Amino acid sequence: MTDRTTLRLSDERKRLLDQASKIVEADSADDPPRSDVIDAALTHLIESHENLEEVRGEYPATTVKDIANTSVLGLRYRTSIESVWR
Repeated sequence: MTDRTTLRLSDERKRLLDQASKIVEADSADDPPRSDVIDAALTHLIESHENLEEVRGEYPATTVKDIANTSVLGLRYRTSIESVWR
């Protein structure tokens, strides 16, 4: 990963950050800084990955996918989004 000084916000990224902000905020009057929202999302991503790796091999892949209730179980930068559980 390269360090960048700017973060380009497409409409989709802005929408996702707005949704994540609502999850992170304490109440409707709270307006958390974007850095706190990104930190929370990154922490959640890392913890989710660790949790999925812990159960890999213990349970059938379809069970893990159903329990995780997510459509994104694997990411490949600049190529595709695919499930590594199939």
